[in-house]
Amino acid sequence: MDLTIATGFVLVQDPDLALAFYRDTLGLELRNDVARGGFRWITVGAASQPDVSIVLTNYVNGSPADNETVAALIAKGALYGVHFRTHDLDAAFEKVRASGAEIVQEPTEQPWGPRDFAVRDSSGNLVRIEQQPTALSRRGRRASRQALAYTSRTSTVNGVTPGTWLP
Repeated sequence: MDLTIATGFVLVQDPDLALAFYRDTLGLELRNDVARGGFRWITVGAASQPDVSIVLTNYVNGSPADNETVAALIAKGALYGVHFRTHDLDAAFEKVRASGAEIVQEPTEQPWGPRDFAVRDSSGNLVRIEQQPTALSRRGRRASRQALAYTSRTSTVNGVTPGTWLP
């Protein structure tokens, strides 16, 4: 099976505020905007990825009680949003910060590889923006991990040499 991502959905409380965040702050292009009966489906995406879209919607397929529950979860920031990638994390961070969006985490080197930051969209969804490490920074982190592993393997803790149980 050969699958690719085509569309992802992000639940929002106010479609106009969401559009302003995703289009004006993050720089995504508006591809479609459909309204029906008080609900909206706003399709945005990166110009560099024409086959991948994000639909911002205030529609929940459920009862009024389900709508209230989902709205409360979104307002608390309990639902995950989208992860984006950029080639210039610092410029992206400054643009997002200048917009007044709620910054959750400033740019940070993550132990799993990328350097990223986190922000909440206008509805409270968590959005992360990452920059992949360069070959040089990957080598530097790998060397640091190897040095730490070597130190751990050669140190004695409570009379036990960890090297006997570290790979």
